[in-house]
Amino acid sequence: MSYQEAYSSYHATNLDAQTSRASPIELVLLLTDGLLEELARARAHIVGKRYEARAASINKCVDIINGLSSSLDFESGGQVVANLANLYEFCATHLNAAGVKQDPKMVDEVVKIMTTIRQGWAGVQARNG
Repeated sequence: MSYQEAYSSYHATNLDAQTSRASPIELVLLLTDGLLEELARARAHIVGKRYEARAASINKCVDIINGLSSSLDFESGGQVVANLANLYEFCATHLNAAGVKQDPKMVDEVVKIMTTIRQGWAGVQARNG
């Protein structure tokens, strides 16, 4: 087994352990952390002109954003949830445009938005214990 395969196996096992005992807010934080990591890779692929890797990375980011969006509770969330849904939609659209335009600054804008959203969720978690 190669080092990369061993690391990937460890990472998957660790992630399974984290998600099995996580609260809904902790799951959102885990997904957002994964998204922020993948956004950094997408940005690096754009800068490095690695087109296939860029496309795969942006698709992964959009999939995570869609997962976050699909977990929103529109019935009890009110305007906050509607605003989050709009932000998630903007981020997904903006990432696709970043890939087409090869613009790392557009990825940076998504990172800024998602970092702010993550801080909000971390604040909710801190208040709720």
